[in-house]
Amino acid sequence: MKTISHDSEYILSIIKTAYHKFESVAEGQNASYIPYLKEIDPKLFGISVCLTDGTLIEYGDTSFQFGIESISKVPTALLALKQNGTESILQKIGTNATGMDFGSLFAILLEKGYPSTPLVNAGAIAACSLIEPLGDAAGKWQMIQQNIDDLCGSKTEVLHALYQNETETNYHNRSITWLLKSYDRIYDDPEVALDIYTRQCSIGVTTSQLAVMAATIANKGKNPKTGLQVFDAALASKLVSMIATVGLYEETGDWMFESGIPAKSGVGGGILAVYPGEVGICVFSPPLNRFGNSVKGKKVVQYIANALGLSIYE
Repeated sequence: MKTISHDSEYILSIIKTAYHKFESVAEGQNASYIPYLKEIDPKLFGISVCLTDGTLIEYGDTSFQFGIESISKVPTALLALKQNGTESILQKIGTNATGMDFGSLFAILLEKGYPSTPLVNAGAIAACSLIEPLGDAAGKWQMIQQNIDDLCGSKTEVLHALYQNETETNYHNRSITWLLKSYDRIYDDPEVALDIYTRQCSIGVTTSQLAVMAATIANKGKNPKTGLQVFDAALASKLVSMIATVGLYEETGDWMFESGIPAKSGVGGGILAVYPGEVGICVFSPPLNRFGNSVKGKKVVQYIANALGLSIYE
């Protein structure tokens, strides 16, 4: 794969060009099924790029704390891999794309109970149930949040208003949880697994933090800002392969065809992208398309990836 220029001014010029090229895009709408997300200013827009040498280059609203939402599935998938091993994850959850909506119940039925991948709701809830220590909700949560903090290189916190909204509106995920339980695909207390999943989605992050997380994955587990080896280097390719397979849900195939860079979205408006060995990118813009992916976020990541030649297929 390509080694990119580490010229900060050059990269900043690309970021600024992307920002101003797409800042007036008015397509998409905030996620409306969670009141907290619906009320976020749709004009907020931030871009952060972190190189694997720790250089952070950013522009726009990069310090605004937004809901991590489904991007949290990436660090928890990683933690489940660390604790359980790749073979266990393959057997208990799977790593295949569903080709359906990220909250699809039908996908579970078609797969005869398999959650398919830790990067859709069913697989993420199953992954939360696998996190050790089993039977210890507080201990599980501590492991999950510490893992996210280590990847970001800084402390994160739950946005309590968002967490309350998520808890009040998670009927669909409750159905997913109990359907999985009926297939013996929940490996701890189902209510605890659901609550932890809901809480991890409610963590507040900035584009700066997620760019560092993405760069840590790109850097084979070593956080480029703190120097901490967060996870074994051998797991990096496994995690990136999952992101590349289903990171933007039903749009993932088109996305990889057009951009060539693995990326994971969240309905809070964030997109995290990883180019192995070189760089992590995060873009935040709340308006989403019908698949739940940030409209501006996609455009910006693709622009930056194309401008820097960041295709994993090259």
